[in-house]
Order: sequence, then structure tokens, then C-alpha cells
Amino acid sequence: MSEPQIRFAYPVDWPIGRLKTIARKPALFRSGDRPLLFDEAVGRLREQVRKVTLNGHAWRMLELTLSTNCPLRADGRPRRDQGAPADPSVAFFFELDGRPHVLACDRWNTVADNIAAIAAHIEALRGQERWGVADLEQAFAGHVALPAPEQWWQVLGVRADAS
Repeated sequence: MSEPQIRFAYPVDWPIGRLKTIARKPALFRSGDRPLLFDEAVGRLREQVRKVTLNGHAWRMLELTLSTNCPLRADGRPRRDQGAPADPSVAFFFELDGRPHVLACDRWNTVADNIAAIAAHIEALRGQERWGVADLEQAFAGHVALPAPEQWWQVLGVRADAS
């Protein structure tokens, strides 16, 4: 099987209705004695996507999008020359078995740790299926991506003709 392709997006597209973390903290997602690197975290995420696919679920491979506040280079990869963003929030958008989903994390101090947290979350959801507690459709049900409101009046919850 080919390596899952993840498209990067900037700036972060935070899910509607999801509250942001106020006080972030250091995470324990380490690689030996050093902090986790961005590419290592993305590798963990790719590995979990690959394992879900091996279990017969249909990820839409062209629709895997990792949204962060890391500016992008011309080739679509995150830049490495601008330091860490002030907001390390991460959102991972995908379709699984034909349904749009989003997993988002901003609890940790670094983009890499937030990506690794999403990968660990997918691994835990896969465990539910392995242990016979829930299938992946049930496990991911709470992560269905809500469509963006089409007009300002929908965001405010008022009539379209409100002044």
C-alpha cells in the first residue's frame, strides 16, 4: 500500500463550536530524550491512517488535510524558517467511509505534540474496534465535521432579513 498523502493547510481551520484551550501545557510526546519533531508527528499520523485503511475502511486519500498555523512553502509543505507559531492548534480533516470528520487538538505547547495527540487518539479509537467495543463508524461518530454556515445570519442564529 502506498503512503497516505496528507495535504497541509494554513492557517488553522478550527472546527465550528469547538472551544480553544486557554492554558496549554507541555506534552510527553517525545522521541527519546528530545522533543518530537514535526515530521515525526506527521509520520505517526500517517501510520494510523494506514492502519485504519488496512482494516478495510475507506479513507478518501485525496481528502486528508492537516490544518495548522505553520505557513506553507510554494510546494505546499510547512516552512521551517519562521519558528514555532504562537498558536499551535491543529485540525485534521478527512472522510471515513464517505463521511466528513475532523479531529482537533490545541492542548499542548507545540504543533508536533498536537499532531501526535491526534495520532494517539486515532490509535485509541482503533483499539475500540479491536477490542469489540465499537466499530470505527461508532468510534468516530462524535467527530463528524459540521458544515460551515453559509451566511452571517446563520452564525448569529437570526433571520436572514434581520438588520
